[in-house]
Amino acid sequence: MITSYYGVPREVPMGSVAHSLRVPEALEREIKRELARRGSREWSAGVLSLLDEAIRMSRAPGIVFVDARDGRRAAVAFSGLEVWEIIRFWKARNGNWEVFRSEFEEFTEAQLRAALNYYALYPEEIDARLEREEYWTPERVAAEMPFTQRNFSAANP
Repeated sequence: MITSYYGVPREVPMGSVAHSLRVPEALEREIKRELARRGSREWSAGVLSLLDEAIRMSRAPGIVFVDARDGRRAAVAFSGLEVWEIIRFWKARNGNWEVFRSEFEEFTEAQLRAALNYYALYPEEIDARLEREEYWTPERVAAEMPFTQRNFSAANP
């Protein structure tokens, strides 16, 4: 069975382990509230998603998950940037820390290292996102979405 978390298809073994879990009522209300906010209809799948995010945030301190139009994505806390956006710069600078660091002067070292740590833990997820972003060159955007281009010729005959 193939499933997709955060836009990265992953092979998931068909077998699973069943667990019986007693959830305190207050926590159940919070889970239901969060699942409703996310639009999740199935309790088990929704809780697995919450657990997956919690584990990822625990493994990569400084990372949070944000809503995007195509799902939830890893972002650096208090930065306004998703991890893939920071890694794009890191790769473009061939991993040169000094050059990379100088481009993000407003970020703390801990924020940048959080992004690098997340990438080290989940490279397939970030690389898949970078590959999708490479598709949208300025030329392709102009060709496929001409309405995004400025055209002042009509205003100035």
